[in-house]
Amino acid sequence: MSCATSYLVHDFIFSSAARAPDAEALVDGARRLSYAQLAALTRRTCAALRARGARRGERVAVYMEKNIEHVAALFGAAAAGMVFVPVNPLLKPEQVAYILRDCDVRVLVTSADRLRQLAPSLGGCDSLHSVLALGAARAATAVADIGQIAVLDWEAALAEADSIEAEAVLPARRITDSDVAAILYTSGSTGQPKGVVLSHRNLVAGAASVASYLGNSADDRILAVLPLSFDYGLSQLTTAFLSGACAVLINHLLPRDVLTAVAAERITGLAGVPPLWIQLAALDWPADCTLRYLTNSGGAMPRATLDQLRARLPAAKPYLMYGLTEAFRSTFLPPAELDRRPDSMGKAIPNAEVLVLRPDGSECAPGEPGELVHRGPLVSLGYWNDAARTAERFKPYRSPLTGLMLPEMAVWSGDTVRRDEDGFLYFISRADEMIKTSGYRVSPGEVEAVLYAQGEVAEAAALGVPHPTLGQAIVVVVAVRAGRALDEARLLAALKPHLPNYMLPHKIILADASLPRNANGKIDRKLLSTQYLASFTAAAA
Repeated sequence: MSCATSYLVHDFIFSSAARAPDAEALVDGARRLSYAQLAALTRRTCAALRARGARRGERVAVYMEKNIEHVAALFGAAAAGMVFVPVNPLLKPEQVAYILRDCDVRVLVTSADRLRQLAPSLGGCDSLHSVLALGAARAATAVADIGQIAVLDWEAALAEADSIEAEAVLPARRITDSDVAAILYTSGSTGQPKGVVLSHRNLVAGAASVASYLGNSADDRILAVLPLSFDYGLSQLTTAFLSGACAVLINHLLPRDVLTAVAAERITGLAGVPPLWIQLAALDWPADCTLRYLTNSGGAMPRATLDQLRARLPAAKPYLMYGLTEAFRSTFLPPAELDRRPDSMGKAIPNAEVLVLRPDGSECAPGEPGELVHRGPLVSLGYWNDAARTAERFKPYRSPLTGLMLPEMAVWSGDTVRRDEDGFLYFISRADEMIKTSGYRVSPGEVEAVLYAQGEVAEAAALGVPHPTLGQAIVVVVAVRAGRALDEARLLAALKPHLPNYMLPHKIILADASLPRNANGKIDRKLLSTQYLASFTAAAA
């Protein structure tokens, strides 16, 4: 499965194993794998998934914390010609079940503990055929079949596959880089998460581009702090494996856990989102810290935080980046430009073009606001099973530089930006109502749907307000049903079993009347922002 040039995302592992089999590839606490060992585990996982009856193009979901098995399941699924679907471990069972149903997941890889919590929500997951549960052999109650779903212990599944001839588990047809490799779920504007469909080409091009401007090499040791369901988190694995570097997994609880891991594992590359950087900037870093670079995405890093980090980690170069899941990464600001253009998003990453366009599709002049449009091989394949929303964001783009009759697809970001005379980009605003909090994009509708399900809420509006550490805090305004008594504490307690922490409201405001409507009869979010400005400011303080 190794090749000189990696066209497929799992080939990163096999190619690095062929070059340097004994080099350390993956660290998970006390567990360490060389590239040869990781390649062998990826092949075994590929065989185990094929042995469960999953076929080329079918979906394999992975729902557990970061560990070696999680990584093996993702890349093993890709090697088998299947599509991996990493699910955020912070999501609640009903949210996970929605994803499993939405993309017809065939095999689920999880832990026995998570399976017990998830089992009552699996009704309606008609395509789910098998569950490989880590630790099921030590938890007999999780081994019994759940309806028509066969549950097998992870180690038992690998052992079973070891007896199968390799040819019997390989994809029946050749995999090409235009085939689907992954589906990453992100919050959608309608309230339900949407699955962004990525090809092998998308993942390979993204890893090659990022590794090139970060200068990644086999000498790097990259700390994987972020969830692997987040394209930015998954990127820490793909860039490491492409470069032959070592990826170190961490499920941190406290900011100091990150500092401890950096020191213990001699980390050279660290990726984070603004809320994490704000916490890390307050720590006392050792003078001999091994960090070579820092990267930020998922929101703008506050200038004060950047200044603190640069003072505490003078040898680490900060790379400020902008991305969208639909095209992974669009721009980065080189460290040499930080002092000259601290507010800039930078320029397009290698092998991508970022345009600033007017509504008619013509290009904006320098200084003129327009929509950021991304073209090139990182543009994803659209949204899973959602032609309408795909058509809204993914549109034909005819380059004036070519005479091609067939236009390529570009992604319209919805973000308004401007470009200066030197070609550097600056963010202005977002067109949609998505809330950016703690590095996550949260749909107001997803929060509101859970509020309505409580029964006492007549109307609800979730809004994002500026917050010094979260980027935006979620503030909810609700009108209570007539004759019902409800207080903020009780409503918040009712939400906690259904929403991950990053989706929970920072403040709930109980309105004493119906919420205002706009001319279209919809809740007027802009007017609410004005009416409750003082409350929002207090909530974010």
